[in-house]
Amino acid sequence: MALSVKKITLWRREIADRPGALAEVLAPLAEAGGTLQVVMGYRYPEPAGKAAVELAPVTGRKVTAAARAAGLAPAAIGALLVQGDDRPGLGRTLADAIAQSGINLHFLMALVAGRRYAAVFGFGSDADADRAAPIIKKAAAARASARRAPARRASRSKKRR
Repeated sequence: MALSVKKITLWRREIADRPGALAEVLAPLAEAGGTLQVVMGYRYPEPAGKAAVELAPVTGRKVTAAARAAGLAPAAIGALLVQGDDRPGLGRTLADAIAQSGINLHFLMALVAGRRYAAVFGFGSDADADRAAPIIKKAAAARASARRAPARRASRSKKRR
């Protein structure tokens, strides 16, 4: 399967770095029937006691109202959700393609579950995210075709023997 690249809006809120703070932010969204694909919670190194939560998607009137009531607001950062089949070196390939295009990557959160790859790429602006989307698709497609070519050559040479 090819990689899908989708622009997303991260909703963000600063929270106290204490037990239960993340659950308190998530509760209203769950009660409103929200289904989240991305949740990132992290502590700031400085100042002590501060943390943040970022999540997506926030869609529909009820879930949007719940997000706002929980203190969340759309973040001023361009972001892409990238999903597809995992391949060795995929993250490096995508990061390198973005760098070679002169786009500054502000953050990357990636994971592999089974054979599936998912990542959120964060940029300094929506314009950078828009520029990066086709670059990511092209780099992933090039990597996939490059990995298939040796396998095709090997299978042809076995048939000739």
